Amino acid sequence: MKKLFIVLLAFAALGLTGCSGTLVKYDVKGKDAPEDGAKVYLVDQLSSARIDSAVVAGGAFLMNGKAEKDAFLAVNIDGDTWWYLFFNDGTPVQVDVDDRTVTGSALNNKLTECDQRNSDAYEEYNQFIQAFLALPEEEQAAREEAFVPQYRAKLKEYSDTLMEIIEENEDNLVPVAFMEHVPSLFGEEKFNELASMDAPFARHPYVQNLKRRMDESNAKYEESQKKKQEIVGQKFLDLEEPDQEGVMHKLSEYVGQGNWVLVDFWAAWCGPCKAEMPNVVAAYKKYHGKGFDVVGLSFDRSKEDWIKAIADWDMPWIHLSDIKYWKSVAGEVYNVNSIPDNLLIDPEGTIVARGLRGEALEAQLAGIFE
Repeated sequence: MKKLFIVLLAFAALGLTGCSGTLVKYDVKGKDAPEDGAKVYLVDQLSSARIDSAVVAGGAFLMNGKAEKDAFLAVNIDGDTWWYLFFNDGTPVQVDVDDRTVTGSALNNKLTECDQRNSDAYEEYNQFIQAFLALPEEEQAAREEAFVPQYRAKLKEYSDTLMEIIEENEDNLVPVAFMEHVPSLFGEEKFNELASMDAPFARHPYVQNLKRRMDESNAKYEESQKKKQEIVGQKFLDLEEPDQEGVMHKLSEYVGQGNWVLVDFWAAWCGPCKAEMPNVVAAYKKYHGKGFDVVGLSFDRSKEDWIKAIADWDMPWIHLSDIKYWKSVAGEVYNVNSIPDNLLIDPEGTIVARGLRGEALEAQLAGIFE
């Protein structure tokens, strides 16, 4: 299975118990591996731990031992991007590197079939995106209006395939291998619905671990958001960063000087920032003449990219950055751990709102200036 970079969560080894507390034998034989001497690993997907290894010889490899019954395991070969998935149900498995299959029990045969089906659907979706990105920027811009609905249709095709695999296999463990992609494709509510089912896959420790980690992540996010909002109602905190010419400026040169100011946290590398910036530009052009300013504090790591984005995104306001990425002084002072983010500060220097985006920003400014 190819590693799909759409997964939002990182799962660490947690020392959780296995599927049943029962150890069963695994017997993994591989053939048609292209490079003798390559290292092969058997990975427990629950803990991300390598539990066994072998070396390819004559195109073959062999690993055997014991692991938890129904543990979700994967074979990975150095230099190979494919992960050969199977459940440790006690039936020997054969890994064919040439055709990327794992054969063994009926369950693992089904898993291989679904894994290939999912990968084919993703590859079609990914090729569509890469073909667009390979176009010159001018051509991308010209085709953007037509591309967006086509992209959504392709994403839906891929998403539908993955959900069909899950729904067709609710009575077995196959969906375990695909549940990590559900939150990003269908949302956390759908994931929780599936993970709460009275079904074999939903009770599997791998799925329950995903759910627990997601719950912990959400709790940390909510705590972080609460901490961020605590600054609302307080006076702004001063800081100092250089402009594009390297001249140092204090935030207090622009804030608390009689105008309403949006302190905007962004970066050239940030896709959501680029998507949100037209809203900020529109607000600036609409209200600047009435006493509204913007100060951009960038979290960039490349000065060239920062300066280029200022011009390309048509951002005609004050810009400061120490080019220190997440170690920026702005992040430390204002507890910024995700962007886009912003502070709306009144003419006297009091922070009145945080995290205004899209319609929320327009509504807040309309209430002030109209």
